[in-house]
Amino acid sequence: MKKILILMFSLSSLLGCKSESKAMVQIVSVAEFKEGLSNNEVQLIDVRTPKEYNDGHIENARLIDFLSEDFKIKIQELDKEKPIYLYCRSGGRSGKASKVMEEFGFKEIVDLEGGYMAWSKK
Repeated sequence: MKKILILMFSLSSLLGCKSESKAMVQIVSVAEFKEGLSNNEVQLIDVRTPKEYNDGHIENARLIDFLSEDFKIKIQELDKEKPIYLYCRSGGRSGKASKVMEEFGFKEIVDLEGGYMAWSKK
């Protein structure tokens, strides 16, 4: 009887535990992205190359080149508790970058649909 009670207690403890949830990456339109940038807590990250960044970027964006060797080191300098707003040229690199950030435990990741190309059309 004692073994059964211990087994039941152990199972209920295991089933009652929640696993740490991963961030859900949101892919949003230019309008939604602009609206989100009004939040002062947002960390705006441009994951394009320095040349692309110098050719034009969203105001106050921090450049962290996804293709650079130190990308993973640099993103770990960011606050994982504050929202991350990402963009690249058209959405490919920022999609890959968001997956890396998700693995590193960032809580809220927002990716600009269509990237800087979509942003510059509006």
